[in-house]
Amino acid sequence: MDKTIEYYNQNADVFARGTRLVDFTVIQEHFIKMIPSGSKILDFGCGSGRDTKYFLEKGYQVMATDGSVELCRLTRVFTGIEVKEMLFQELDLVNKFDGIWACSSILHLTKQELFSVIRKMHIALKDNGVIYTSFNTVILKGNVMVVILQILLKIRFRNLLKGYRNLQ
Repeated sequence: MDKTIEYYNQNADVFARGTRLVDFTVIQEHFIKMIPSGSKILDFGCGSGRDTKYFLEKGYQVMATDGSVELCRLTRVFTGIEVKEMLFQELDLVNKFDGIWACSSILHLTKQELFSVIRKMHIALKDNGVIYTSFNTVILKGNVMVVILQILLKIRFRNLLKGYRNLQ
């Protein structure tokens, strides 16, 4: 993880400019339809702040976190809110969020770290909370997707995969 954080610290400006151009509106809209208006969202690995800003503009209360001090700084400037520098493994909140948004972030974890972090995410959710996470196609090769699904089943996520017909 140290090399990943080092990469983002060194390339934060280029990364932020590039990701802010990506339109995630369809996915963001689907996510916020599943949680109460104005509720609390954790942007877990907020990166450029693109999604944090979107949720704030829609009236949600957002806690933004990232492991990269430089991405935290850029997100703070971009969104106007405080951003907490922390690693995924440091999440220790209980029953706090209606939604957790982990867009292309927890994909940086090893398989061993993934179970612990997803469990912490589940604990941080309120009852009936919703988690969105995404993985690039490389991470889905082999048995990693099977491991993720097993983790989700073990902690009893309900309806997480609802609406997704094809996981190939």
